[in-house]
Amino acid sequence: MNDIPEERFSRRSIRSFVLRQGRMTVGQQRALDEMMPRIGLPYRPQPVDLDALFGRDAPRVLEVGFGMGETTARIAAGQPQTDFVAIEVHGPGVGNLCKLARDDGLDNLRIVQHDAIEVLQDMIRPGALAGVHVYFPDPWHKKRHHKRRIIQSEFVALVASRLAPGGYLHCATDWGEYAEWMLEVLSTEPLLENTAEGFAPRPEWRPVTKFENRGLNLGHGVWDLLFRRRASTA
Repeated sequence: MNDIPEERFSRRSIRSFVLRQGRMTVGQQRALDEMMPRIGLPYRPQPVDLDALFGRDAPRVLEVGFGMGETTARIAAGQPQTDFVAIEVHGPGVGNLCKLARDDGLDNLRIVQHDAIEVLQDMIRPGALAGVHVYFPDPWHKKRHHKRRIIQSEFVALVASRLAPGGYLHCATDWGEYAEWMLEVLSTEPLLENTAEGFAPRPEWRPVTKFENRGLNLGHGVWDLLFRRRASTA
């Protein structure tokens, strides 16, 4: 299975990702073929019944752009009482998370291979989520590419609308300028309030990845932001 063609995403002209041909290992392809019929959630432009999808009533957390899925799998394994909807467009990452889900027996995880904004807009009902994770999104370093950053006011407003009162948006980045950008954008959303004075300590549910540990050992910074949906905007 190759990465899905860009023509599939017809709604938006500016995207926070670039589709690229990924190299799928034999193990990733085998896991994808085996697991996506079981835990894959196909994109459809209509709201999903999450209780029916998971077969229970539980808190739901959505992750935007899980990369190769190691962090997603560790979080899902550590929180069996919570259901996770993980979104990624690139095939090798989807295949790798399928492999991890199979090997770890993760029954509380569903995977969507599609544009996260379209999934949030079309498939997630307002107030349905207990949390949203956006970990280490592409910072799009060059100024002319800043419009491609996933953290924009429109995206944050959409996320906030899908959070239940008290639900959280947790972002993390290792790019200092993007961290300041995130803080400014999140702070202007009226439905959200910062849980910290500026940046937050890393919550215990977000594990430190090998890549992050390597950066920290080299003196690189990592910034977490943790905002919550207000109970009322009054």
